[in-house]
Amino acid sequence: MRNLVVIIAGGLLASCAYLPGMHSDDVSAKDRESYAAAVADTSRPTTDSARDADRKPAETLTFAHLRPGDKVADFAAGGGYFTRLFADVVGPKGRVYAIEPAEVQKVSSSAARNVAQLQAFAVTHPDVTVNTAPALEALKFPEPLDLFWISQNYHDLKDKFFGPVDTAAFNAAVFAALKPGGVYIVLDHAAVSGAPADVTETLHRIDPAVVRREVEAAGFQFVGESKLLANPNDPHTIKVFDPSIRGHTDQFIYKFRKPKH
Repeated sequence: MRNLVVIIAGGLLASCAYLPGMHSDDVSAKDRESYAAAVADTSRPTTDSARDADRKPAETLTFAHLRPGDKVADFAAGGGYFTRLFADVVGPKGRVYAIEPAEVQKVSSSAARNVAQLQAFAVTHPDVTVNTAPALEALKFPEPLDLFWISQNYHDLKDKFFGPVDTAAFNAAVFAALKPGGVYIVLDHAAVSGAPADVTETLHRIDPAVVRREVEAAGFQFVGESKLLANPNDPHTIKVFDPSIRGHTDQFIYKFRKPKH
């Protein structure tokens, strides 16, 4: 059985399930202060801060346990919501690789604007590198990573506009990119258990069990799950863009680790 740990972050309670013995994930008061400071940074766009109530960034950063000096990849970074937070936390000794893959740029009307925003942010934040290569090519980094992050986009890898991407190859590339002990975070919209494979196309959701099975098959160890963004009132049978649920879907956050040996 997994132990249940309650973490206090940003003044709110975050329920997270961990495997026993994972004491290296203990988050210090200093770490929590850095997350709160990143969220409170007045240089953040108002379009970012307006999403904080739904995204719970301080608590999510606590679950990921990002640290100053870390090297992190933000895959499908979009407009840079998490990229900006990551850059604030890792600081000048760290590095954030903001990836907006070429596949997304071909189909998203906002992709050009997103890339421009990321590049403008990188000009004033030398700890940020922007990469617009195709998905698998973008997973080659000049240094080992501490954290690989993919938010609301793992399901997209399986969709036609992405190729689809071979998720086995994708997860293998993430495994190779991380240093031993490195963390892989997958945050996505939950589908019902046993949902058909095409649910990624029809509803833009994915069965969490599929994610766990595929990531563990690449050699990762499952560390735990956060229920921060869970919503039991989500019917799971409508598109995530439906006005009745948009921004409030039932989302899972899985944490995996590359074995140290």
